[in-house]
Parts: sequence; C-alpha cells; structure tokens
Amino acid sequence: MSHLSRESAQRGRRLLLALLFAGAAVLVLAGTAMASSSPAPAVKTSLHIGWVQEPDNLNPFVGIQGTDYLLWHLNYDFLVGFDAKTLEPKPELATKWEVSPDGTMWTFTIRGDATWTDGVPVTARDVAFTFNYINENQLLNLSAYTDGVTKAVAVSDTEVQIYTKAPKANMLRMVVPILPEHIWSKVSGKAATSTYQNKPPIVGDGPFQIVEWQKGKFVRLVANKTYWAGAPKVDEVIFQLYTNPDTMSQDLKLGTIDGAINVPAAQFKQLGAEPGLAADNATSWQFVEIGMNCYDNANSLGNPVLLDKQFRQAVNWAVDREKVVSVAMNGYATVGSSLIVPYSKYHWQPTADQTFAYDPAKANQILDDAGYKDVNGDGYRETKDGQKLSLRFYATSDSPENQTAGKLIVGWLKDVGIKLQFQVMDAGALIDAQYNYKGSTYAPDWDMFIWYWTQDVDPQFMLSIYTPAQIEGWNDCLWTDPAYTKLNTQQSQTIDETARQPIVDQMQQMFYDAAPYAILAYPFQLEAYNTAAWQGWVHVPGDATGGQQGSVLYSYNNIDTYRLVEPKMGAVGTTSSSGGNTTLIIVVVAAVVVVAVAAVLLLRRGRGRAETE
Repeated sequence: MSHLSRESAQRGRRLLLALLFAGAAVLVLAGTAMASSSPAPAVKTSLHIGWVQEPDNLNPFVGIQGTDYLLWHLNYDFLVGFDAKTLEPKPELATKWEVSPDGTMWTFTIRGDATWTDGVPVTARDVAFTFNYINENQLLNLSAYTDGVTKAVAVSDTEVQIYTKAPKANMLRMVVPILPEHIWSKVSGKAATSTYQNKPPIVGDGPFQIVEWQKGKFVRLVANKTYWAGAPKVDEVIFQLYTNPDTMSQDLKLGTIDGAINVPAAQFKQLGAEPGLAADNATSWQFVEIGMNCYDNANSLGNPVLLDKQFRQAVNWAVDREKVVSVAMNGYATVGSSLIVPYSKYHWQPTADQTFAYDPAKANQILDDAGYKDVNGDGYRETKDGQKLSLRFYATSDSPENQTAGKLIVGWLKDVGIKLQFQVMDAGALIDAQYNYKGSTYAPDWDMFIWYWTQDVDPQFMLSIYTPAQIEGWNDCLWTDPAYTKLNTQQSQTIDETARQPIVDQMQQMFYDAAPYAILAYPFQLEAYNTAAWQGWVHVPGDATGGQQGSVLYSYNNIDTYRLVEPKMGAVGTTSSSGGNTTLIIVVVAAVVVVAVAAVLLLRRGRGRAETE
C-alpha cells in the first residue's frame, strides 16, 4: 500500500472514531436531559440511636422499663405534656384545663385537630375510655397514676371531665398514654395484662408510629406526617440494640449510628474528644440501688433474713457509696441517699447523723447484736437459727457500671461476714425472677439485686410504689408499712406544694430508715450524639442544674429532640432512585461501553494492518 493510501486509511479511522464518540456523547446528553425531566429521587432521613436495653413489651400495661415509656410517648400523646425547658405542665392532647373549687372535678379541652394514625379522629371519648379502662380493670402499670380517679366522662368530642374522690396532686403530671378506644375496647382487661402483644404497626396519635420491632435487633418508628404539632423533621427513627456498649461507642465514632444512650463511663471522655460529637453527662432522674426482698409472705422464695430491718441496715452501713461513684461510675454520679432525686424540689436529704455512711465496724456490731454469728469460723455468718447464710445477688447485663459496683459490694459484704452469690443476667431474666409465680400464686424468687429507677417529675409515682396496692405491680422490693401507706394517701391528695412537702419528706425518711434499698448513687445520663451532621437536639430539662442540663436522647417526659432534630445541609439521608431512572442510567452506560469497545477493536485492527504492511 502506498504512503498516500495509508494516510487516507488513517484519516478514515480517525473520522469513524470521532463519529462513534460523538454518538456516545449524544446518548449521555440525552440521558442527562431525560433524568433531569424525571422526578428527583426521594430522600429519606433516618436517625439511628443506639441503646443497650431494648423494650421488654410494647403493651403499656405490661412493659415496665424506661425504654418502653420513651417509645410509648413517641407513639401516643399524653393528656398533659411537659415543657422541655422546665418540665412544668404544658398542653399536649389537652389544650387547656380547669379544676372545680373543691379540687375533685377537672375539665379538659381536647384539641380538635388530632387524628390516630389509621385516620380516625381523636376525641374526648378516647381520653375517658383510657382512664376508665385502667381503673375498671385495675391495670397496675398505670393505676399508680390514675389512683384516686373515680370516673371520666366525655361531655363532647372536645371536652372530658375527670372526677376524683379527693383533690389529686399529680393530675397535671401523669405519664399516661392516651389510647384509641376503637382498638383497645376490643381487648379484655385480662388480655391487656397477659396475652395482648400490641404488635406494630401500632395505632397512635403521637409524633411517630412504631411500625417494626425485631426483638434483639431494633425498633423502627416512622414520622406521623399528620401530627397536630407538625410532622417531625426526620422520616424515621431506628433504636438499635447493642449487647456490647463498647461496640455501640465505636459505631458512633464510625458514623454507623447518630446517637448513643448509656455510653460506658470508660468510653465517655474519648467520645467527647471526637470531632463532630457531643458527649453529655446530663442530669438524670435516676438512682441506682441495692434492692432487698422484703416480701413477708409464706410463698416468698426470698431469704427470710432480709425481712429483718437490722440486717438491711447493716447492709447499708457496709457499702462504700463514695467508692461506687468514683470507681464503678468513674465519677459520673453523685452519692445516693433518699428516694426522690436531688434535682426535684421534693428531695429530702438525711442529716449527717442520719446518713448511712461507710462503716463496716458498725455493720459488724449490728449483725452481732442481732444474732448473726460466725459459728463455723469460716468468715461467714449463719442465720439466727444456725443455718448457712448465703444470698443471691443479681445485676443486669446492660450496665457495666452496675456490674463493677456489684463486684465491689460482694467484697464489702464479705468483710462483714455476709456471703453473696453474684450473677449477671439480662433484664428480662431479672424481671421473671421478680414476677415469679407458682401456678397462680405470686412467689418472688430472688434475694438482692443492683438496678436502677427512673422516676417522674412528680413524686407521686415513686412514693406510691411501696404500698400494698403495688405488690405484684411496681413494688420491686415488696416492702410496705401501714403508716407509710397512710401518709401516701395524704400527700397524693394535697395539691398545695408547701403543705405537701413535709409529708413527702416524712415518707422518704421512713423509707430510708426501714432500708429496703441501699440507694447507692444518682448517676448522670451518659450519652453522645452527632453534631456535625445533625442539628436541633433538645436538652430536657433545658435549665442547667448544678451546671448540667438534662438528657437529649432519653427522656420520656418530653420527646422534642425526636420531633425537631434534622440533618445539616442534607448531610444525612439515603436516596432511593425510581426504576425508570435506574434503567436509563444502565442503557446509557451500556451504550458508552459498546462505543468504547468498538473504538478499541478498530484501533487494534488498524495497528495490526499497518505493522503488517
């Protein structure tokens, strides 16, 4: 072939390549134009929160844990809510209220723009049904709040009257989810406390709807787009369960989750040093306690030595609360004392001469005087009738801090001759032991535990636990006293705070002296959350207490964080593309690939011929 022929062939190949690539460009541009004319891909914002204790039940008449109450308030409105900053009463499902001069009849105006998530309007009849259903069926989980209510009557769709046998001090501070009558009226009172599961999707009227629970994995809630206060700013919230809190902390660092509840004390400082994360040691309405089985009943499977007040007091003198705070909780707590937390105006603090300080010598003396001797000389005491004394002592697997405290307590009680068999178990197993039955007979099967209580803004719930009405209900230590029960009735009927305070103080002092608990500490709520990608986090309460604010992630009194948190500048979210756009992209990419392959083959063929020739 002549030089001119080779030159002509090369020009032809270059022209063909140009045409091929031009065609590819046209295809890409056409695809871009088609894509731009199609609807934008849907963006779903998902907030992922890690926790170490999942709900034990989504049924409000069965579940007892703080996680349960947080989920219920996200799914159901209360009659009266709590201000995020001050925790004072604020309108929620009720827009306003008034009370009769004698304090025994409350009238609530119910908002007219609320609907259940199945589209049925929320009315005053749902409110009346909820209160009557609880009381008529004696549903202990919530009757601690509705105690004293005689009946509720819906006057109209937007007005309900609630009657009480006496003035009711906590009427505006009840943690009672209002339930849909058209769902729960089909559930018998017996089923409500036993077989009814309240399975997702759960019909509610709150800012979110619980739509999925994969036990042992996660709970998923979706935004209620028709919520009367406006749709939440995220599309869904996923509470992810971690059996290892250290793994939860690592996932927060990696961005797998956006917040973490109950961060281990050992990880807390590290998380606070991470860019884009906030770590709060928030005020928490909690205390950690040693609970002792005080059930004075022949069917109890607890060790009878715990019925002895002197023995329980000796346990209180034997534990070093300061060390629990400094070692087990890394300093993220204050030393515990009485039933009501120090952030409450109703907190009672024992005087120096009343306080159970760390004094093993005093504990030993009390035990000696009470007749608990070390007859065998093995370092451990026997019962008064000479039997071996050994107590089962449980801690839950969700709290490394409580497990550490438990190990310390075993050592301290050994120092005063009390043998503990320490075991870590999940919360469900401990609940099963507390609510153990022999057939239909209540037979609590435990001796001691270390656990915690989360309490309400009003002291009524916490105080009412230790009354006969709450045996087989909330009364976990099973201690009661007729004088205490009488005082509880008085304080619950005293609306005036000034007159109520000394009664509440007297009840706390009585409980403290009886020592069914050894209250160890008031722990801070250790939590961490992403501030680089998210904004709108809300502290509850917002008022600083001792330089600290309340929790952002874990407060069932107020759920504003979950309503108001949102991604910064679209930094968070997953995109779901429609099938049409996905197909178009595939076609365009395939066309470009075909053109590229053709071009390569042509060039290779051209080079081969040129070299041969």
